[in-house]
Amino acid sequence: MELRLYNTLTRQLEVFQPQDPDRVTMYVCGPTVYNYVHIGNARPYVVFGLLANLLRRHYGRVVYARNITDVDDKINQAAREQGVAIGEITGKFAEAFAQDMAGLGIAPPDVTPHATAHIPHIIAMIERLIASGHAYAADGHVLFSVGSYPDYGRLSRRDPDEMLAGARVEVAPYKRDPGDFVLWKPSTPDLPGWESPWGIGRPGWHIECSAMAEAHLGDSIDIHAGGIDLQFPHHENEIAQSTCAHGGQVFARYWLHNGLLNFDGAKMSKSVGNVARVHELLEKHPPEALRYALLSAQYRQPLEWSDAVIEQSVRTLDRLYGTLRDLSGVPSTEAIVPVAVEAALCDDLNTPAALAELSRIATEARKAGSPIARASLKAELLGGGMLLGLLQQRPEAWFNRGGDAGDDARIQALVEERNAAKASRDFVRADTIRRQLAEEGVLLEDTAQGVRWRRA
Repeated sequence: MELRLYNTLTRQLEVFQPQDPDRVTMYVCGPTVYNYVHIGNARPYVVFGLLANLLRRHYGRVVYARNITDVDDKINQAAREQGVAIGEITGKFAEAFAQDMAGLGIAPPDVTPHATAHIPHIIAMIERLIASGHAYAADGHVLFSVGSYPDYGRLSRRDPDEMLAGARVEVAPYKRDPGDFVLWKPSTPDLPGWESPWGIGRPGWHIECSAMAEAHLGDSIDIHAGGIDLQFPHHENEIAQSTCAHGGQVFARYWLHNGLLNFDGAKMSKSVGNVARVHELLEKHPPEALRYALLSAQYRQPLEWSDAVIEQSVRTLDRLYGTLRDLSGVPSTEAIVPVAVEAALCDDLNTPAALAELSRIATEARKAGSPIARASLKAELLGGGMLLGLLQQRPEAWFNRGGDAGDDARIQALVEERNAAKASRDFVRADTIRRQLAEEGVLLEDTAQGVRWRRA
């Protein structure tokens, strides 16, 4: 089955053909660890983590790298504001990021490079750029010469001359050209710094990703992905410096960008303050519902984030898990990924179509009469869910979320007492129990298999 991906570089849907089918490489820009991530930050990691799973089904080996940016001016500022060491900030929020991603069902990448562990790689790449005439040292800084790379702006479809003509910022005096960007900058004693040929300093943001991708994936990689907000200038600058550092060799053959999450019609952003932090959402909502919500729109499209989106995801998962619960008596077989689910994902990660197929299979399973058909559909529902990172917990765990075993037993005892009251026609007692459970947020459902309960 062909995998087709939309390549931002060419603005076309293309059949994915890796350089080496036995070693597919993918790099996704990771977080700058100075604060908790918001749900918009998590979208690329859910989407491109799913892509990594899909690639592993089709190819021998996949090397998926997702970096940690642990040297940055935002980190320095956060450390100053909180009066703590920079390492305390980066350590705390790198760990929080890992926990948040695990909560959303995102498997760790194959490689998690940290920028601070790659300073020698960064310095070596900068030295090559200077030697080849693509970068220059000035006033303790090293800058990339945008004019030395004729294809600058190709990814974002921006004309360099127009970008400069529209600039309204004061140009640093050490720049030869207003568009030149920093590869290395000097550090004062209160800032992190490393010895270099240009003095004690630290790397610019863009060169970090280029050096880490080179160190772990090679000079030319298959896929580079991230949010659409990184397309310019970050990814544009990565292309320029990596291509020039590698003698004109293509840096990344496929560029993938996910759309942004909007909150009340505006882009979700820490600087604006309209953010929903992942760790807070995980405390309030079922984690699987958050993952489902992030997959509910095609990845290249914007996604309007709201409580209604989460609630709809919970209701949909209720139906899917309800189907699995009703099929609990059907003998389990090996999970099977449905052809239609995989076909949808191979069509540029069409997750809405894949999720719709899961719902169709659940509907068919509820209607199926023969044990063989029910077993087959159950295997497909579990297999499709497995590929999407959904439906992997026991239905009882999904419906009883938020309660402890002792409380679950108490609720079940009340349900059984209500059943007995109805059987003896004591409807007053039965209604009293229903109201009591409803006040506790426990909903009762009458099914062909009997009364089920779940927490709202």
